[in-house]
Amino acid sequence: MKRTIPHNKPIATVIRNYMDKKSGKVTESRDEIRRRFYGLDWKDQKKIMNAFLDAGVSDRQWAYSRLLDLWDASFETKTRKLWEEHQEERCAWVIIRHFPLAYIREHMDELGDGRNYYFICRRMATETDFEIDRNKLDDLDYLMTLYHADRKIEDEEANDILFGIIHDVSVHWWPSLALSKNYRPDRTEMMSTVDFDKVSMAMYYTERMRCEEVIRTFREWDAAVQAKVSKSEEYARLNRQPLSDQDYTSQLADIFQKQLFLSLPEKYKKKPVKTQDQQLP
Repeated sequence: MKRTIPHNKPIATVIRNYMDKKSGKVTESRDEIRRRFYGLDWKDQKKIMNAFLDAGVSDRQWAYSRLLDLWDASFETKTRKLWEEHQEERCAWVIIRHFPLAYIREHMDELGDGRNYYFICRRMATETDFEIDRNKLDDLDYLMTLYHADRKIEDEEANDILFGIIHDVSVHWWPSLALSKNYRPDRTEMMSTVDFDKVSMAMYYTERMRCEEVIRTFREWDAAVQAKVSKSEEYARLNRQPLSDQDYTSQLADIFQKQLFLSLPEKYKKKPVKTQDQQLP
């Protein structure tokens, strides 16, 4: 039997069927719109996003996600109205990324929940009168905020941030997520503290902010941690086992994690772990 593929309907017809709740074709039209959306002209994309913003919760969520990258000032009034009526999280992401700074300042308390505050800082921290609330940011987000805002950091604070992040890695992590994407198993080389993703990122920003003394002392400390692991009975026992690279890496990371905590200066061992949602506006 010959296989045929139905032709696309004119998109104006599909949009009309979606908007007409009595058409009996709302669901199939929604699916077709989503499938074809990125291949459409901008004028049609605008019509679709406006129609979806006027619809139910799930369709609004879809539209907010599109607006993050396809923003146009013509959406500001409708987006503001939706935010003030529903205060939906994805709507907040759109506002934080695209709205005038004056509006964000006015609605800071409602918009700044969880990690949203980091993205507010990314937009506003270059304003000289904007005061960063340190308590609302975890260590890495705070460091990144300072860097992107071109604000200075003293060595003592940079050191506290770096070892605070190492503390968090040493007590709260999961192997498949915690190691840097650049890490490659190599049984001839000892793992390093910077092989952990958050530490690697912290070192990147610390280096870019030219905290040379902090970097120097950290590298000396890291070398001492590596030496302790390499001389440990756990490491010797690990290397006697016939393990896959994945299992070997996981167990080595576990050994290294324990030594990280044991090697921390005492002032950092009692630091509470602060986590943030990782959703991105």
